[in-house]
Amino acid sequence: MAVGSILLAALLALVGYLLVKWRNTLRHWQDQGIPCEEPHILMGNMKGVRTKKSFSEVWMEHYQKFRGTGPFAGFYWFRRPAVFVLEPSLAKTILIKEFNKFTDRGFFHNEDDDPLSGQLFLLDGHKWRSMRNKLSSTFTSGKMKYMFPTVIKVAHEFTDVFGQMVDKSPAIEVRELLARFTTDVIGTCAFGIECSSLKDPEAEFRVMGRRSLTEQRHGILGIMFINSFPKLARRLHMKMTAEPIEKFFMRIVRETVSFREQNNIRRNDFMDQLIDLKNKPLITSEKGESVNLTIEEIAAQAFVFFNAGFETSSTTMGFALYELAQHQDIQSRVREEVLRISEKYGGELSYESVKELVYVDQVISETLRLYTVLPVLNRECLEDFVVPDNPKYVIKKGMPILIPAGAMHRDERFYPNPNTFDPDNFSPERVKERDSIEWLPFGEGPRNCIGMRFGQMQARIGLALLMKDFKFSVCEKTTIPMKYHKEMFLVSSESGIYLKVERV
Repeated sequence: MAVGSILLAALLALVGYLLVKWRNTLRHWQDQGIPCEEPHILMGNMKGVRTKKSFSEVWMEHYQKFRGTGPFAGFYWFRRPAVFVLEPSLAKTILIKEFNKFTDRGFFHNEDDDPLSGQLFLLDGHKWRSMRNKLSSTFTSGKMKYMFPTVIKVAHEFTDVFGQMVDKSPAIEVRELLARFTTDVIGTCAFGIECSSLKDPEAEFRVMGRRSLTEQRHGILGIMFINSFPKLARRLHMKMTAEPIEKFFMRIVRETVSFREQNNIRRNDFMDQLIDLKNKPLITSEKGESVNLTIEEIAAQAFVFFNAGFETSSTTMGFALYELAQHQDIQSRVREEVLRISEKYGGELSYESVKELVYVDQVISETLRLYTVLPVLNRECLEDFVVPDNPKYVIKKGMPILIPAGAMHRDERFYPNPNTFDPDNFSPERVKERDSIEWLPFGEGPRNCIGMRFGQMQARIGLALLMKDFKFSVCEKTTIPMKYHKEMFLVSSESGIYLKVERV
């Protein structure tokens, strides 16, 4: 009896301790006197996301509610206390000045059980540094020049298909067509495969591309658990990538690598560079580990290049056309520049001529400001950090950090009339006057987007060729104001972008 009483008392004490710890976790910022919203017991400050709100709406609402209260506000990333950055000066400290204390993104990854999660975007610490060094040469200007003809070839096929669609009906849903274009570009450059999604919207690569962005392995409770307890989730061998997605991309990469190696095929594309990193003479690091890529690592990098490359570029071009359709004066200015530069180079776009599309680039930059595809930058603190000149504001080791780039881009302190589409925000003169930290669609510092130049090149080519041949305007089916997809982490339109399109 005595032993039973002791065990019962111990059990009750343990339950009481866990309940107190559970409660204290969601009282961290309140106890510190840092402004924050009261959290939901399971969802923290993410309550309503994917059902009532989009992710970008969560960041925007929190930013607008707390900006001006200090360098950061408190936030609960599900059940984890997190830092929600409010000032560009702190963003600059985290991303650049004190980068070594904030190198990790803190996203869940488990490359042992979930090989596609071993991608550059998700990796942390030494693994990230090693992979970034290996891939640093893959997006140089020389490599961009090699891939340029491939992009142009697909772009011409794209405008042909676009024209056929216009001939059938002037009301076009442009988002899906743009996604088919970028799927074919990235599929060719990353995998060396003719995806044919322009000809067939149900082509396997296009279908799997769609599914990879929307299909989840777990429901909201599973996602909450993984984000709240990432170390435990890793010990439990949990995975994030949906099984069909993993099987498809692993199969494609194995087949592509095997075919190229057996037939000694080179295409001067991204896959060639990954294969070179796999097959170069065995080299070991100072720690005695191999720096050659494994087939799983090749698959993970090709997967992130494909996903990030086709979705971000097509989404950006879609929103650019949406704004140009509403601003005919800006559209005319873009078209005049494209025709003038094209004529200068004999009627065709070349690698050199694309660099001279200055106003096109301004349109893309302004689109990325107004519709920041990745609306928040994530980091994790590696050691306790006191915000300079703000001793009350302490970022604890292991804390997630959220930098709401999309919300900052719509702050009138940095951009006058922030909700108005104005490419002159990115005139050379204004760019020189503005701190680079105030425009963050590709991140900033050593962990910025490694494929930024490729994405910009792809978007410039796509927009330039469309502007050359077609005129865009709004129609009855155009959604104004824009409504956003609630389930996607990236910014995306809720039901496509319908525009009236005419041949020039």
